[in-house]
Amino acid sequence: MVTHRTTITRKGQITIPIEERRALGLREGDQLNVERDGDTLIVRRAVSVAERTAGALAAFRKEPPLSIAEERAAFEQAVADEVTASGEL
Repeated sequence: MVTHRTTITRKGQITIPIEERRALGLREGDQLNVERDGDTLIVRRAVSVAERTAGALAAFRKEPPLSIAEERAAFEQAVADEVTASGEL
């Protein structure tokens, strides 16, 4: 484990060393979660719900996922079918 020393600024900010940002692929604007465990701070990349759950239901899928174009076409067809069935034309 490599240890880097950083300093807290007047505004409470710290700099994450470039080696660590590169190793983790962190970019300007990325969000991080900061957790406290006793006297230790843990900094982790904030992951969205979509990223955390992506593929969670893949085992239940019987067909390959649709492409974006196929998804859009299926949506548009479903809307057209609903409008036609409701007689609102």
